[in-house]
Amino acid sequence: MAAYNKVTPEIAERLKAVVGGKRFSAGDAVNPDYSHDEMPIYGKYFPEAVCEAESTGEVSAIMKICAENRIPVTPRGAGTGLAGGAVPVCGGVVLSTARMNRILGYDMKNLVVHAQAGVLLQDLAADAQEHGLMYPPDPGEKTATLGGNVSTNAGGMRAVKYGVTRDYVLAMTVVLPSGEIMRLGKTVCKTSSGYSLLHLMIGSEGTLGIITELTLKLIPQPDMDVSLILPFADVAGCIAAVPGIKLSNLDPQSIEFMDIDIIRSSAAFTGSPVFPTEMCGEPVGACLLVTFVGNSEDELFAKMEKLAGVVEEAGAMDVLVVDTPTLKKDVWAARSSFLTAIEADTKLMDELDVVVPVDRIAEFLVYIRGLGDDVGLTVRNFGHAGDGNLHIYCCSNDLPEDEFKKRAKAFMDKAYGKCAEFEGQVSGEHAIGHAKKEYLKESVGDTAYGLMGAIKNVFDPDGILNPGKVCTDTCREGE
Repeated sequence: MAAYNKVTPEIAERLKAVVGGKRFSAGDAVNPDYSHDEMPIYGKYFPEAVCEAESTGEVSAIMKICAENRIPVTPRGAGTGLAGGAVPVCGGVVLSTARMNRILGYDMKNLVVHAQAGVLLQDLAADAQEHGLMYPPDPGEKTATLGGNVSTNAGGMRAVKYGVTRDYVLAMTVVLPSGEIMRLGKTVCKTSSGYSLLHLMIGSEGTLGIITELTLKLIPQPDMDVSLILPFADVAGCIAAVPGIKLSNLDPQSIEFMDIDIIRSSAAFTGSPVFPTEMCGEPVGACLLVTFVGNSEDELFAKMEKLAGVVEEAGAMDVLVVDTPTLKKDVWAARSSFLTAIEADTKLMDELDVVVPVDRIAEFLVYIRGLGDDVGLTVRNFGHAGDGNLHIYCCSNDLPEDEFKKRAKAFMDKAYGKCAEFEGQVSGEHAIGHAKKEYLKESVGDTAYGLMGAIKNVFDPDGILNPGKVCTDTCREGE
């Protein structure tokens, strides 16, 4: 396999001719933001050039130039990832789709929307609502792009009811590493038509092709919703209540978990203490945030009544109804601020977003907290209790970076080992990038990991597209 080449002045001029001078940068003119994502502890890697594409045709032209010259290309949306997936670890060209941000139209008869990959999640959510529709996937980072969400198969808070991003992708336009443009999928609800290349592309983190346009399934906007805060005395009791909620045929839209540490951090960060820290003089150890949707107040009231019976029997200290628009806004703003709150008071951190069986959540969290004490790191956590996806951060404000990385590595090794013991998965929604490759390989085994590499080789025999990620181990030196 041939080595990578550098972006020469001649190649730079060809790339600039595709996107124009204002959407091309190279060398010292490259914005440093392109060297990292939202988890800078994984390192900064500067590209030689950045191309900001605005169309599928431009993406195709850029890829043809880079394929011809064996130059690595890293696709990038908003750069909000947490695993180094959109970071140019092998240099070369960053191909940004952030300017491909147009919603191209709705098909109201088939309940789908056609959009470019650079549309922000929050923009599609708001626009769909104006059409009386809802795009169900609801990852926490609302400023992520749709293409990034699809590339990582993002989940989010509504996954317990509606599923994840994969469940809403009907079709896409993809540019292959060769520059060839391919259309995958159709505007139909099911298919049994050969291998699903569409679903292979979803979650592939830009290693097999660059997604440029998407056809996404929508649903009618629910008539009304209600959220409830359920405080518990301790984490174990809080998590133990979740299976009962799911078995009660209540069909919650979300079941979110938070412990008292993150509740206090969020309150300090937002200035809005919406989650309780004590009830009737007794300290709260953790809370669930449960949401229901329905078509009438009577339907929602019946669900709330049934929930109250279930969780009171499970040991809930109270059932607090989020019953005004202002309070609802404040509660969900606080929930969305959890990661930002951690970042605001933490100098160094690393993250894992493992997913474990719901009945093992409490046991896993107890283990993780003890592990943090063992290695000398502070552990912060919250997550999607309804589907077992936990966001766990090991943090420090006083260690040198080298020592923090050493301790974080020891923490991660044991945490992922315990996850495997519990029959969990390495990532529930943040994906693998370049930061979690070794844990993916350990988790799936040599055979499956090798098959992933073989699939990558079929799509990208020269290895130029997002190298160093998921199942590609090294960057090749230039000639």
